[in-house]
Amino acid sequence: METNILIPFLLTLFAGLSTGIGSIIAFFTTKTNKKFLSYSLGFSAGVMIYISFVELFASSKEILIMEFGEKLGMIQNITFFFAGVLLIGIIDKLVPSSENPHEIRSLESMNKTPKKDAKLMRTGVMTALAIGIHNFPEGMATFVAAIQNPALGVAIAVAVAIHNIPEGIAVSVPIYQATGSKKKAFKLSFLSGLAEPIGAIIAYLILMPFLSPILLAYVFAVVAGIMVYISLDELLPAAREYGEHHVSIYGLISGMAVMAISLIIL
Repeated sequence: METNILIPFLLTLFAGLSTGIGSIIAFFTTKTNKKFLSYSLGFSAGVMIYISFVELFASSKEILIMEFGEKLGMIQNITFFFAGVLLIGIIDKLVPSSENPHEIRSLESMNKTPKKDAKLMRTGVMTALAIGIHNFPEGMATFVAAIQNPALGVAIAVAVAIHNIPEGIAVSVPIYQATGSKKKAFKLSFLSGLAEPIGAIIAYLILMPFLSPILLAYVFAVVAGIMVYISLDELLPAAREYGEHHVSIYGLISGMAVMAISLIIL
């Protein structure tokens, strides 16, 4: 049982701490590879959307129909899916748009001479806090999915990790500009990613004692809603901002294809 819990937790930890990878990239790269970022974000969105509808939503629907019958099962399936959309939508709404963690910040701005700027520092700190809030439900999603299906957990963890990398850049750039300290910028970026393993711990403490096929079906539907919202509201718009529209779509299709093939093989 400990092994079954350890693997999902480590996957969640890996996904969350990828914000630190973004911070490191910001320090050692002088130019933003916009096409690569655009493709990667599109790829992450493709993985999440495919998993959401083909695996999580479908599995939830199958379990609930088996337990409650076709009509009531489908109603519950759809209700909990949109509950997930609503949950992450409310979280997103509570974050001021000027400090949204998915606001594009280029690596080129790291080359500007740092200057003391309280407003810029506040932006960096609030961005780190906002990313933490966003990452919390993602951590729960990765953990619960990995408990049920480790292969699925790996796929979600990789997709989340990819989109956490530019979030790490989003924290590092303003804090470095405000303080001139790479150490402070990295620390806040790193800490913002810890919300995901914390989300996993909360999921373990609250959900695991009551975990049943029905509860798992509800969680799957909610997680599917959260991941679809993140993909459509955050990943794809960010991908288009970073590069050409078609590059992000190529990434999206590639993510779906890789996920489809890997689920067949695994």
